Amino acid sequence: MRITVDMDVCQSHGQCVFAAPESFSFDDDEYLRYDPAPDDALRDSIAKAAASCPVRAITVVPAP
Repeated sequence: MRITVDMDVCQSHGQCVFAAPESFSFDDDEYLRYDPAPDDALRDSIAKAAASCPVRAITVVPAP
């Protein structure tokens, strides 16, 4: 799967970090960092992270 985050839309609410800390985090400047190609074993937490984003900045694309 692939993850993209529209950084023009993201407002750093951090819901993705709470839902999937193995894939999303904030750096020291509170800038969102994420793994654009997480392991498929993390599918459920990634889906939860995308669904919990209040501004819908996260897009998840399944692997072909």
